[in-house]
Amino acid sequence: MHTWFFTSESVTEGHPDKVADRISDTMLDEVLRQDPAGHVACETLVTRHRVIVAGEIGSTAEFDVDLAVRGAIAAVGYDDPAAMFSSEACQIENLIGLQSPDIAGGVDVSLEWRQGSTDPLDRLGAGDQGMMFGYAVAETPELMPAPIQYAHRLAQQLAAVRQNGTLDYLGPDGKTQVTVEYEDRKPVAVHRVLISTQHKPGISQERMKQELMEVVVRPALGPSLMTGFELLVNPSGKFEVGGPEADTGLTGRKIIVDTYGGTARHGGGSFSGKDPTKVDRSAAYAARHAAKNVVAAGLAEECEVQLSYAIGRARPFSVRVETFGTERIDPVILEKLVIERFDFRPEAIIERLGLRRPIYTATSAYGHFGREGFPWEKTDLAADLAREAG
Repeated sequence: MHTWFFTSESVTEGHPDKVADRISDTMLDEVLRQDPAGHVACETLVTRHRVIVAGEIGSTAEFDVDLAVRGAIAAVGYDDPAAMFSSEACQIENLIGLQSPDIAGGVDVSLEWRQGSTDPLDRLGAGDQGMMFGYAVAETPELMPAPIQYAHRLAQQLAAVRQNGTLDYLGPDGKTQVTVEYEDRKPVAVHRVLISTQHKPGISQERMKQELMEVVVRPALGPSLMTGFELLVNPSGKFEVGGPEADTGLTGRKIIVDTYGGTARHGGGSFSGKDPTKVDRSAAYAARHAAKNVVAAGLAEECEVQLSYAIGRARPFSVRVETFGTERIDPVILEKLVIERFDFRPEAIIERLGLRRPIYTATSAYGHFGREGFPWEKTDLAADLAREAG
């Protein structure tokens, strides 16, 4: 029997990088509400007293950037005008410009279209080159790796007890970390839990540890996982100063938190602030959709889908399906099924998953995968895959 431990972390929406992600995705949603065909690449920096929003937008949409940014900050919980970072008092610098015509030309009219294709799904080219990964594994009901899924549950519960007033001394900034014990590739126990959370002055670590165990850890993990693990709370001591007052935040700096907690590979591209023509985002969603349906169909216990693209070209540069020896049919047949059943051209992905909608602000914290309500989380093609696999 081979035993090992694997650790993943999550962060709350008040973490500085997540504040930046939320602002960037808010900009994207504001554009898509008015102009579903708008192109957005929005980057945000947050720090003491200041927000800088930069990037490129090609759209007919018109909205108040200042108002949208302040609304996003207030929604996270930074609404105290006396603080060093707040929705009311921060200075906002808008450096958004127009999208490069060279990029727009390659995206709006693909290489295939210029070469004579008449298939409307060939018209849109990939917004950039690169590779993207999607992953699913039968470790949790959400078909996500156990460590990251448990870390997200803890982070969401940590935010919930702050927002509903159960623990009114908590601040918006927080991090969770979970170590899971595995035996022969199967998770068998939670080994350690770490919670670091911003709090008001005068709150003892002993009090926080006791109350977080009762109202965060127990509800998030449930009795089946409460089997004698070690819980650490703010191990460095007090955590009274947090958020952008303590650390500068940037869009796209939590790519492992956003995906699979390090269990699966990552192509390197971030998600927030990018419209769906950017395959960094849309193809990663499509790859997750495909991998999850493979596992949900019972064709493998674990599945990773890699896609790659060339800028301006509609059809993927490559498609690779890896099941790590857990497949229940011939891997060659399985890869062929995935390629036949899932169209990975950007326009096809956007149409199949309905990505030209203002749905992105909700993705900016607690992971882009393993959560209900996102179209790429549906297992709508699992039955077809199972039937076609025989």
